[in-house]
Amino acid sequence: MPQETVDVIVVGAGQGGGPLASAFAKAGRKTMLIERAHAGGTCVNTGCTPTKTMIASGRVAYLAQRAADYGVHVGDISIDMERVRKRKRDMVEMFREGSESGITSTEGLEYFEGEARFVDDMTLEVALNDGGSRTVTAGTIVLNVGERPRELGIDIPAGVTVLDSTSVMELAEAPDHLVVVGGGVIGVEFAQLFRRLGSGVTILQRGGKLLAREDPEISDAVATILTEDGITIEFDASVVALSRSGSGVDVAVERKDGFSFTVKGSDILAAAGRTPNTDSLNLAATGLKTDERGYLETDDRLQTDVAGIFAIGDIRPGPKFTHISYDDYRIIQANLIEDGNRSVNDRPVPYTVFMDPQLGRVGMSEQEAKEQGVPFRVAEIQMSSVARALETDETRGMMKAIVHAETRMILGAAVLGIEGGEVMSMIQIAMMGDLPYTRLREGVFAHPNLSEALNSLFGSFREET
Repeated sequence: MPQETVDVIVVGAGQGGGPLASAFAKAGRKTMLIERAHAGGTCVNTGCTPTKTMIASGRVAYLAQRAADYGVHVGDISIDMERVRKRKRDMVEMFREGSESGITSTEGLEYFEGEARFVDDMTLEVALNDGGSRTVTAGTIVLNVGERPRELGIDIPAGVTVLDSTSVMELAEAPDHLVVVGGGVIGVEFAQLFRRLGSGVTILQRGGKLLAREDPEISDAVATILTEDGITIEFDASVVALSRSGSGVDVAVERKDGFSFTVKGSDILAAAGRTPNTDSLNLAATGLKTDERGYLETDDRLQTDVAGIFAIGDIRPGPKFTHISYDDYRIIQANLIEDGNRSVNDRPVPYTVFMDPQLGRVGMSEQEAKEQGVPFRVAEIQMSSVARALETDETRGMMKAIVHAETRMILGAAVLGIEGGEVMSMIQIAMMGDLPYTRLREGVFAHPNLSEALNSLFGSFREET
């Protein structure tokens, strides 16, 4: 096949790649966008959109089960998993079609689907999904190929199916007993979701706490909430073998203290991390090298070791969030299209764990402040002290903030509580605006909004020792 030449090639139509390709085309650059499967990337197809749609169903089930607490009687409650799944599928299709429509309607942008691999530094061969191949080259290449669920790393015997974060959402019935391997964001969200949909759930966490990046009291509060919901959690527990047991699976587990036991489940979910899709790019044909986990290193402007090749989104080391991928697009747009001077160093990294109640986090944790030698103070309150939480009978969780002991600037916060992600975002806005915590402590917020709790939070500091 003849080699085609364009100005820009973007590989991957995710939340960074799609809008970036459109931006290049609108700026007059001849641009190709190559996508292996579906426009929208992980977020739209297998991540944020489907999981949060299903979590909404779980939330309704939870409230229905608690209806009597509010003086409302609803009768027997049942879960229609096929309807839950259809609602999820419909939402994905709507978002996917929106993403693809925005791409294909952009003048000067050619979009096609296929598997891309390098044949030299700036040339890609694409095996087209509908047959045939194309060879394309460009002066600028942006890689946005994302990640996939990580496998368990043990032998899987015949007759045992290990679910991942994609296939578990396609179940037509809730498992009788779901064994979740991994206590990070994915594991926590799915564990609570399926518990609310009627499954028995056990979490096997290799480490000593859930959500390992969080401070101990936040992780402990998360574990308490999940335990209250009827989820069994085994810490310092590694899966060493699987075996079929009737229609289910026996999970052999070994703890760090040497104690061994077996968890009997109907299904098992691998939720212990993700793997970058760099292994399909044939990087050996280029000067590109990955780290030991397969991620592509970049500088603070997202350029790799090969001039003209950039990496954005989840294939870079660091935070793996849709909003970070989207901001990667804005950094490259600013620097390569608008002659700007942006870097990854000038942005906050907020995130929300969509358990219920939500955990919103931004900035430093207490442990990180200690490690960096920053003089700090800790403010914290329980959600049981928040008027709005009491009125809605949603009192589980806590708020915690880290402030600079001398400048009074907010260094970070974790909000585990009703609408925790939204409350965290208010704190983030204050951080972005360089406001000292005293402005929130003294602010006038409408009563009884959740935001009013910021008065109490920033007036409730631990005694200094």
